[in-house]
Amino acid sequence: MLPYGTVDVAEAVLGRGLTYAETLWFRYSAGKSDYFLYCHTILFLFLAFSLVPLPFVLMELWPSDAFDKYKIQPKVKLSFAEVVKCYKDVLRMFFLMVGPLQLVSYPSVQMIGIRTGLPLPSGWEILSQLLVYFLMEDYTNYWIHRFLHSKWAYEKIHSVHHEFTTPIGFAAPYAHWAEILLLGIPSFLGPALVPGHMVTFWLWVALRQIEAIEAHCGYDLPWTPSKYIPFYGGADYHDYHHYVGEQSHSNFASVFTYCDSIYGTDKGYQYHKKLLGKLKEGSRRGGGQNGEKSSSCDWDGKCD
Repeated sequence: MLPYGTVDVAEAVLGRGLTYAETLWFRYSAGKSDYFLYCHTILFLFLAFSLVPLPFVLMELWPSDAFDKYKIQPKVKLSFAEVVKCYKDVLRMFFLMVGPLQLVSYPSVQMIGIRTGLPLPSGWEILSQLLVYFLMEDYTNYWIHRFLHSKWAYEKIHSVHHEFTTPIGFAAPYAHWAEILLLGIPSFLGPALVPGHMVTFWLWVALRQIEAIEAHCGYDLPWTPSKYIPFYGGADYHDYHHYVGEQSHSNFASVFTYCDSIYGTDKGYQYHKKLLGKLKEGSRRGGGQNGEKSSSCDWDGKCD
């Protein structure tokens, strides 16, 4: 709860006028407890789980030539019943575990020093902290993910997430409860080491979920803004990991590709892309020589 009774008092304490964003924040949060504000995280997670995957799900359920050409595994289509079951299972885990964990984890947020007051962080402060959060999460997630592909951990835990060899947006948080606990550690590590404002924390939670949903969407869309992020993996990169499945020892990274490159765990993916490129090139040449329309090759290396 903000320790200022009015905007005038807040401006007097800060020694300047409030920005438009700070005025909105004051009006919304002044009479609300810090715990109540923190619980908004549950709402943001729910909205991300439920709404962000919808455009990709519509592409999956209602075929269209405009989008089908971007599907990474075009030979596989999930049914409406499979999509609904996935979402229901995600919601069940959300209400039974993720939500309650958020409700009881507020003391840890207090302890690390995430603040709710004024002034609001600058744009550069938010961007720099988000960058640290993403890098910290990506590196620690990489090693936990590699552990989850050990024989015991895969059979007991991670195989649940890999039930979707052709992932969809709703499958991003689809996992065993133990995996949700383990991968919650990397997500919290960045804010714990570099605590910021609650607004930054909310942005981090929302952006991390949006990124995970995009990585599992099943479509390699050329106009997505993430294409311009250096070393970003994306849907095509992570889709290969699901495509290979249990035997996958490639593409463990959650966001960026540098860990896989440094530790040599992208070799299978690089070989696969190189081979697929050769097949496509051969297909185009064959079609051109025969005066026919050039064909395309899917992830199985089969050309139309």
